[in-house]
Amino acid sequence: MDKEDFRKFGYKFIDWIADYFDEIKTLPVLSRVKPGDIIDKLPSEPPEKGESMEKLFQDFKEIILPGITHWQHPCWFAYFPANNSPPSILAELLTAGLGAQCMIWQTSPAAAELEEIVLEWLRKILGLPEGMAGVIQDSASTATLCALLTAREKITDYKANQKGLKKPLVVYASEETHSSIEKGVKIAGYGKQNLHYIPTDSSFAMKPSKLEQAVMQDKERGLIPACVVATLGTTSSTAIDPLDAIGKICRNHGLWLHVDAAFAGTAFILPEYKWMLKGIEHVDSFVFNPHKWMLTNFDCSAYFVKDPGALIQTFEIHPEYLKTGMDTQVKNFRDWGIQLGRRFRALKLWFVIRSYGVQGLQKMVREHIRFAQMFKEWVGEHESFELMAPVNLSLVCFRLNNGQDEKVLNDLNKQLLENINQTGKIFLTHTSLKGKYVLRMAIGSRTTEEQDVREAWELIVSKAKEIL
Repeated sequence: MDKEDFRKFGYKFIDWIADYFDEIKTLPVLSRVKPGDIIDKLPSEPPEKGESMEKLFQDFKEIILPGITHWQHPCWFAYFPANNSPPSILAELLTAGLGAQCMIWQTSPAAAELEEIVLEWLRKILGLPEGMAGVIQDSASTATLCALLTAREKITDYKANQKGLKKPLVVYASEETHSSIEKGVKIAGYGKQNLHYIPTDSSFAMKPSKLEQAVMQDKERGLIPACVVATLGTTSSTAIDPLDAIGKICRNHGLWLHVDAAFAGTAFILPEYKWMLKGIEHVDSFVFNPHKWMLTNFDCSAYFVKDPGALIQTFEIHPEYLKTGMDTQVKNFRDWGIQLGRRFRALKLWFVIRSYGVQGLQKMVREHIRFAQMFKEWVGEHESFELMAPVNLSLVCFRLNNGQDEKVLNDLNKQLLENINQTGKIFLTHTSLKGKYVLRMAIGSRTTEEQDVREAWELIVSKAKEIL
């Protein structure tokens, strides 16, 4: 491809993306293809000779696009959002054009120093303690694995990296914790059986008294408690673990405290939600995802640590071919996580914060929370529906309940969800809370407006009437 063709298709692709945003509501949220449909349309062998960009773009529209589930749709109410935004997309274009591999300061000084500054901006915006230092990871799963590995090294006086684990170490998390905690525990060598789940209360938050009891019992059994993972905004219901009480237990027993705030963390830019951070001074590490609710293209996960030295001591390695004369003067972020190679993720986050400003981001988050409160009221007022969890942020957990037994209700709500999603007009997902099948209305898309939420509720009620 020569320069002129590159310029031509660059303009063409930007035009297509702009039109896509305008037309996205006309598309079904959930892809309608069946397993294997895309494979059947693709050649089994690669082309011997290059093909034109015109042909590639045509195949993208005709083959790939029908197999895309539209995460940026205004009626995306599934899982949690994975927002992008025009400033973030443009920054990603520049990042791709630069093609920088940002493993150490020398390989792109601006990337390293911009990351340092933007993470400090985030620390201040969220209200995290002064002195916590940040680094961008690819996901909260990776950030949590970093926390588990650092906790392992800290409790073993940094000997596990050298000699492996000699005694069983225990990690604690609530029974509502994210599945990535279990995966991280297995990868970090703790062993799945040494992840101890702590019971939750009626609001699905961890019970500190049960945590204290579990730690004491494990010590009596000769186990070594090492780490607690608290969640601010659980995936199933956005439950808020009581950080202050948990933090005091961790300090009393010398445990690493990691906080998973992957989705909810963005809400802490609002002064009225900083109460959720009470006890943050006890925290050793903290992660949230700007790629969820802060309009920054996936992937971009902000990971903060109280003691950067512990993180670096866990991950640093100094092969001769990576040494530079500036190493003692700069931050080499390859030593702050698992990956050696690193993308220039800070640029898109910088573009987003500067384009929207803190006030613009706050306005969006407040609107989503307002929409959730509206939806909560509609559920509460309807005789056939019930709320299933506190509405702490912009997620509403609810179900259809016509008074039948729990097994019948579970099946009824499964059918309701299937019928709703088959329309293509909205997309919801489900969870299980204390064994009850629950629908999740997760509001957080950049493009969602009040009318979208109203229309979603009308559709849900309509589909419920069809099966009652």
